[in-house]
Amino acid sequence: MTAPTAGGRAAPLTWRVARLVERRVETATAQTLVLDVPGWPGHLPGQHVDLRLTAADGYQAARSYSLAAPAQDGRIEVTVQRVTDGEVSPYLVDTYAEGDPVEVRGPVGGWFVWRTDGTAPVLLVAGGSGVVPLMAMIRARRAAGSRTPFRLVYSVRTADDVIYADELRRRARDDQGLDVAYVYTRRAPEGWRGEPHRIGLADVNSHGWPPALEPLCYVCGPTGFVETVADLLVGLGHPTRRVRTERFGPTG
Repeated sequence: MTAPTAGGRAAPLTWRVARLVERRVETATAQTLVLDVPGWPGHLPGQHVDLRLTAADGYQAARSYSLAAPAQDGRIEVTVQRVTDGEVSPYLVDTYAEGDPVEVRGPVGGWFVWRTDGTAPVLLVAGGSGVVPLMAMIRARRAAGSRTPFRLVYSVRTADDVIYADELRRRARDDQGLDVAYVYTRRAPEGWRGEPHRIGLADVNSHGWPPALEPLCYVCGPTGFVETVADLLVGLGHPTRRVRTERFGPTG
C-alpha cells in the first residue's frame, strides 16, 4: 500500500513504533495524543493513520484515527474519543502513558484532503468528533499563511462536547477569513439563538457558501450525519465532485 505525502510523493505504508510525548484533554471523553514517530514522511490535512496495540499474549487490535494537525519535527497529533465498549480507545484515553509505544501506519487517504495552495472557498461540516480532520485543515491553513476563506459548521450535542473549544474560539476571532458556526442537538448554551435541533437545510444554507462560488465541501461525522449533509449540499446545487465525505461508525 502507498499513500500521498505532504510533498505529493507516494510512500509505502509501513508500521512504525511511536511513543506518546504529550496529551491534552479536549472534553470529558476526548483527548489529543501527541506522538513522536521516527521517520514520519509527512502528511496532508484530512489524512488519517492506523494505530495498532499488541497485548502481552500477542493479540493485536488496530483502529484508524484522523490526523488532527500538520506534522512538526516528526511528531503527529490524533484526537481520540473514548467509546465506552471500545477495544482501543479506552486504553488510549485512560491507560496509555507518556513514553509508552504504539505502532503507527500511514498516512492514509488521498481524496478527503485539502492542499494549502487551494484558492476555492472551503466549507467544513463536522458532526461530533468528525471535526478532527477538519481542524487539521484549519491549522494547516494558518500555518501556510493561506487566505483561502473557510467556513466551519460544527454540530454537537452540547457546548461541553465541543472539541478544541478554546482554540476554535480564538481562531474564529483572530484568523482572518475563518467563520465558525455551531448547531447544538441536545442543549444550547445560554445566549445562543434558536432551539437545539439536528442539522438541517437552513443551517447548511445560511452558514455555507453559495454553489456559484464553487466551494470545496468537506463533511465528516457519523454515517447518518454525513449522508444527510451531503444530500442537503447536492440539493442546494453543489456538484457531487466538490462534496467530499469521510464517515465513521461502530467497529465490529
